[in-house]
Amino acid sequence: MLTSPQIKAARALLGWSQPTLAKASGLSLPTIVRMESILGPGRSSADNVEAVQRALETAGVTFLDITNESGPGVRLKRGLEG
Repeated sequence: MLTSPQIKAARALLGWSQPTLAKASGLSLPTIVRMESILGPGRSSADNVEAVQRALETAGVTFLDITNESGPGVRLKRGLEG
């Protein structure tokens, strides 16, 4: 499951605003704001979380597995840095 900090970090890596993510994911701005709040994406439907993840991954973000000791994270796909 995505976390609120992962979504914020992914947007930052892409230089996207919340409205940009809303448009790319096909969701409303209030939904994006709520997913990035303390409530997090856990309060959203699975379809909404998937839409956000898909939009960010299509733009070049890779979500890092949370099973390792360093915890959840994000990075840009190779070749998109800089």
